[in-house]
Amino acid sequence: MHFDVKTLRATVLAALATVALPSPALAQPAANPWASPEAWLCQPGRQDLCSTPVARSIVAAEGSAQRDESRAQPAAPIDCFYVYPTISTDPNGNSSLAIGPGEQRAVAHQFALFASVCRPFAPMYRQVTLAGLRSLIVGQPIPMDRELGYRDVLAAWQHYLATENQGRGVVLIGHSQGARMLMQLLQQEIDGKPVQARLVSAVLAGMNIEVPPGQDKGGSFQHLPLCRSAGQAGCVIAYASYRASLPPPANALFGRSRSAGREVACVDPVALSGQPVDSYLPVPGNLLGGAPRQDDWLAMAKTVDTPFVTLPGLLSARCVNEGGASYLSFTLTPAAQGPQPKDIPGDTISQGRVLDNWGLHLVDIGLVAGNLRTVVRRQGQAWLAAQPTPAAR
Repeated sequence: MHFDVKTLRATVLAALATVALPSPALAQPAANPWASPEAWLCQPGRQDLCSTPVARSIVAAEGSAQRDESRAQPAAPIDCFYVYPTISTDPNGNSSLAIGPGEQRAVAHQFALFASVCRPFAPMYRQVTLAGLRSLIVGQPIPMDRELGYRDVLAAWQHYLATENQGRGVVLIGHSQGARMLMQLLQQEIDGKPVQARLVSAVLAGMNIEVPPGQDKGGSFQHLPLCRSAGQAGCVIAYASYRASLPPPANALFGRSRSAGREVACVDPVALSGQPVDSYLPVPGNLLGGAPRQDDWLAMAKTVDTPFVTLPGLLSARCVNEGGASYLSFTLTPAAQGPQPKDIPGDTISQGRVLDNWGLHLVDIGLVAGNLRTVVRRQGQAWLAAQPTPAAR
């Protein structure tokens, strides 16, 4: 399928916009589906993707490799509520609530790791599907309801608050379409409302969260500031990832604001964590299920037996704000020789062409997943320490 790069930004952002397309009425569930475990990808206290250990290989530049494993902590003191990106392979414009391979892959790539620091909650929702997104890109839109997914996320959130939260601190984690859902949830249900007191933080990756230039709030959110330290609770971590060698072009999907007097927020999880880049990069296939294309990456993949790797020394990161763009910039410094690849597979590709305006969207979370886990742990500790009485467990 050929993607017209000149119109790609507008159509993709339209798919993520909050204005609904005219569409035929879609049947609503007769009862609250989130009362059933089948409507959740992850819930604490059961065997699912988030209770499974997350293994990775640490592949050093000089040739050594070792395995590490992260395990779920059922008694974690805070909760995490995750909304996945555009991933459904259902053929219609909106997905069903049936769990598919795309949703499972998103949890494995982006969320299961966090079960080591928080109780995991990941609801299904009837999102705009990959088929729906492609139909917009080629100018032949199929019927879809862009607000249906948000109504589902809201209903799942309300069910979680009523039955599971019990006053606990909670981290919201979302990527791309999932981050847009959580942005709307924060704006309408949390920002400036009593429940904001339970927010440990919000991680909104791969979405344009806006602020006035040089400010930490006042754009997308009125009362929720950007995070400036790992010991700060009740704040937002937002960023979009690009290579330093390929910064956001003029038609970038992410990192460039189209609102007068605003810029896109960039919060660096690496700086917040105080650690080097700590990645969980997928080895056998990317977020969409595609295999890596680089020969050196394929060669390394044959030598490891874990689904993820981290590559110490290869990557460094910093927020950059210049030329009208604000983004998390990754610099690659490959070793002269050794088992580490010279590059990372994180690009969106169409007909063999890298779409530079997407940046490293497919690995927005994986690039810094270990850093985010460290920050979430510290933010949870800060939130708990600030409570006037011990939080309900």
